[in-house]
Amino acid sequence: MNGTPPQTLLDARYSDATATATPWPVAEALLKEAELFWISTVRPDGRPHVTPLPAVWSDAALHFCTGPEERKARNLAGNPHVVLTTGTNLWNSGYDLVVEGEAVRVTDDGRLRELAAAWEAKYGDFWRFEVRDGCFHHGPGHAYVYSVAPRTVFGFGKGEPFSQTRWRFDDPEEH
Repeated sequence: MNGTPPQTLLDARYSDATATATPWPVAEALLKEAELFWISTVRPDGRPHVTPLPAVWSDAALHFCTGPEERKARNLAGNPHVVLTTGTNLWNSGYDLVVEGEAVRVTDDGRLRELAAAWEAKYGDFWRFEVRDGCFHHGPGHAYVYSVAPRTVFGFGKGEPFSQTRWRFDDPEEH
């Protein structure tokens, strides 16, 4: 993402006749407030892997952490493409978001300190990290931190009216 507002499109095929596209600032606020995300990665044999995790929205990207030996980190070593999903498990109310992008490892200690402060501010003392050697450290273990700048985001309004909005951050000429 380069700071340019995304292209926004309401998909009328999956939206009520009275629905309008959700503005990006509304979706961005929901990403910032969400406490739990589901990350989807791809195993070396092509099978999907999905697991819940906390994430922090900062500087127009989602950030998550994982131990270097965890399945998702091993998957990312071979294929950095991810999907992060958040929302509610209700059918008739709430808003779901699906973020597609590429996970890029964050190794700059200054940036990691900023993100560690954001984790603690959002999730409390349990998520207090020390930063050294390009990693988060917590107790005896350490974790890699990844940044996912959205390429495409889908938003699903549930209830009256149902809606589906797509925000594209890349150049449509590439497709």
